[in-house]
This record gives sequence, structure tokens and C-alpha cells, in this order.
Amino acid sequence: MSDNQNLLAEQRRALILDEVRRRGGVRVNELTRKLNVSDMTVRRDLDALSRQGVIEKVHGGAVPVVEASTHEPGFEAKSALELTAKEDIARAAAAMAVPGSAIALSGGTTTYALAQQLLDVPELTVVTNSVRVADVFHAAQRSGGTGGARPGAATVVLTGGVRTPSDSLVGPVADQAIASLHFDVLFLGVHGISVEAGLSTPNLAEAETNRRFVQSARRVVVVADHTKWGTVGLSSFASLDQVDTFVTDAGLSAAAREEIEEHLPGLVVTGAVAEGDDS
Repeated sequence: MSDNQNLLAEQRRALILDEVRRRGGVRVNELTRKLNVSDMTVRRDLDALSRQGVIEKVHGGAVPVVEASTHEPGFEAKSALELTAKEDIARAAAAMAVPGSAIALSGGTTTYALAQQLLDVPELTVVTNSVRVADVFHAAQRSGGTGGARPGAATVVLTGGVRTPSDSLVGPVADQAIASLHFDVLFLGVHGISVEAGLSTPNLAEAETNRRFVQSARRVVVVADHTKWGTVGLSSFASLDQVDTFVTDAGLSAAAREEIEEHLPGLVVTGAVAEGDDS
């Protein structure tokens, strides 16, 4: 992997994380040879991944952090992870939104990034159970300075419900509202996605709400960075054959891409391995 010496730091760390998870642990000297970078660079990468809470540093290397299937990070904690990947995914997914259509956005930091990319798509009707997503559209309307909605601004429907750590509204009120509607496209953020478990979340109530979203959509587009592949939460709410398109980032390994393409009709990989410094 000598051609990885010019990888951007975020791309290099994605490769390190994939290696740690695949092998169950790595040593610093192995990574320096594999990535063709300095010992200091690898240690900085491990420090960064450790701060994100996805690996645990041990003497001479690192091992993966195994989270309980019921663990649900808060919105702020998740929003600091994989920022570039989420922006790339959001731009690609926004191109799938047709002006004048009815779309749904579930909760999550990737759908939050997507909402910001959708502001220029005219005449959308947006249904969401995310307080954060709704705020993006409402803030854009207020910024027009005319005292009313700007021309072409989205019509936003925010479901009721009980608020989760991810700032999503779930429960019977949200479920009933979603079940009575029909969407052209659902843009769905997920905690985990795998062949065996399909789409999953650690929150039981959120699983039911997401299940209603999937049932009400003509087309389901999952938006999730590469770290979500292979992750399994407590409750599954949809199988892979219910997903039309999976939009993810270039950190996804070649093996994972082949596996996904065997089970999904559409895979969109955003971003690219680009040249950059060693930092």
C-alpha cells in the first residue's frame, strides 16, 4: 500500500480503522510499513481515532472499541465524526431530490448535512422527525428578511413524538403521522447496516418510527458513511432488499463494495482518494 503516502489524514485514518476492525487490532510498526508513513504520523492518527471513541490505544498499537448494541451516542458526539464524508454524501444525495417532490428525512447527522444541501431545491415538501433538520429549513426561511417564506422554500412537516439522544422524534405520535403520508423518496440515516441485520438502531422506538418511514416511501435512499457498514444495533427495522440506493463515501473498502453490490441495486460512493500532506 505504498501509494498511500499521500493520503489525506482523514482517508488514512479510515484505512487504519478498517484494518483495526478487520483484524481485531494492529501494531504501530505494521501500520508504518503498510501506509508508508512515519511512526509519529501513525501515532497522531491513533490519537485522533481514540478521541473519536472508535479505537482503544494499547501498548504498541490499537484495538477496536466494541460498543453495546444498545449504545446510542448523542447528536453532538456524532456530528464531530466523518465530517468530510458526510458533506460528500449530502451533496450526492441532494442531486436525487426532484424539485416539487415530497421527500422524507429521518434523524441523524448525515441527514442534517443533507438538509443544508437541499435548501436550493425548489418547492420541496419535507417530512422529518428530526428537530435539527427542521431547524435548518426554518432558519433558511427566516434569513430571507421578508417576513414570510422565500419563493420556492420547502414546506416542512415536523412529526410529533418523544425526543431521542439524536434529537429525533419517535413513538406512537410520530408513527401515526408518518403512516398516513406517502413520500417520493426517503433519505434515511442509520446507526448500522449489514447483510445479516439489514438496517438497525440501538433505540427500539426509533426502529419502529424508521420502519414506518420505509413503508411510506416509494424509494429508499440510505445515507451513511463507511463506518456504519458492518455495525449492528439492537433492533433491525428494514432488510437490504427494501433499500434502493446506498450513498456512502470512499472510505468503504473494496471487499465491502463487492458485498454491497451483491445485495443492493444501487451503490453510490462519493469522494475520492486525493493527494495531500501527512498530517
